[in-house]
Amino acid sequence: MEPLAVKLRPKKIKDIIGQEHLVGKDKILYNLVKNKKIFSMILYGKPGIGKTTIAISIVEELNLKYRMLNATINNKKDFDTVVEEAKMYGELVVIMDEIHRLNKDKQDLLLPYLESGLIILIGLTTANPYHSINPAIRSRCQIFELKELTSDNIKKALNRAIKNELTDIKIDKNSIEYISEISSGDLRYAYNLLEVAYYSSNKKVTIENLKSISNKPNLFHDKNGDGYYDVISAFQKSIRGSDVDAALHYLARLLEAEDLDIILRRMTVIAYEDIGLANPIMGVKVDACVHACERLGLPEAQIPLAQTVIELALSPKSNSAYMALCDAINDINKGNTGNVPNHLKTTSPDYKYAHNYPNHIVKQQYLPDNLVGKRYYKPGKNNNELKLKEINEKIKKVID
Repeated sequence: MEPLAVKLRPKKIKDIIGQEHLVGKDKILYNLVKNKKIFSMILYGKPGIGKTTIAISIVEELNLKYRMLNATINNKKDFDTVVEEAKMYGELVVIMDEIHRLNKDKQDLLLPYLESGLIILIGLTTANPYHSINPAIRSRCQIFELKELTSDNIKKALNRAIKNELTDIKIDKNSIEYISEISSGDLRYAYNLLEVAYYSSNKKVTIENLKSISNKPNLFHDKNGDGYYDVISAFQKSIRGSDVDAALHYLARLLEAEDLDIILRRMTVIAYEDIGLANPIMGVKVDACVHACERLGLPEAQIPLAQTVIELALSPKSNSAYMALCDAINDINKGNTGNVPNHLKTTSPDYKYAHNYPNHIVKQQYLPDNLVGKRYYKPGKNNNELKLKEINEKIKKVID
């Protein structure tokens, strides 16, 4: 039996709920269908807001041959089959879910056919394509962001489901309101909750019945989605901004998702990216917290987490080490490298072994000729780095 979300999937652009900025009258996708034209595109946004629905509606309404693939599940042989079908039909639309997970072999297979127009790609992703999709694929596609559905959008969809499919359901406005609020803009979640409630309550749905099925808001929709990563981003930015209360708020939201691993990994990043040399002992403290949390598990791990997050938020901050490396990497990417000085090469007899000299320092060129005098590390103005700055200046006077 098909799920309610599949049964109710619109077949025409005009029947899609929400996304008026793309499918509303005289908007871009509406006009593409109206003019019977399609280009390769990427649709991105949170789960349950209409990416697959829009893709299928476009190809169905234009009566185009299409195949659906998943970048993770389908193997290279499946992709080969799709290419052969495209050659047979002269053109084929490929709707590809989780396109941000497309590996290099599959990309290399598709690229020439995207270039020639034999395959028209509609990629679907919950991840931001500007960060997660290979530029070679991205440059061949138009990118459209879907917006989160509103509570009114969800209620409209639920009322349509009741009218067209669950015609004998008994449900009041308060219950519909509850579903629309708890689904947090995820229409598929809303449909699923309504359907489970319908069949588990003898077709009489109440708020009490709904709460017995799900009483937690659908906070993140999907752990691959932007909504989830927005909270992780806010967690780090609140610590970076030294707002201890906001940091604890976002920690609580992540703990509600029961994703201990992402919290520990992000805290480790924060200790080195944002706290850095201003308070280097925080790296050790976070590592101790990681071990404690792994030993304790949830919910007890909340205790060391709260303590460490508070200390991270209130710690002095410095990103000087991170920025120094970024500056060095930027030089590499611009081709600003130069040859390794001859006396530093593996077999050189002219290398001066620093440990043979006073204070283990000797005058000697280390950077390539074209980078002599380059300063990547710019100390922050905190107590620890002022000491490092003093040491660095003394060393430079000797080696430069």
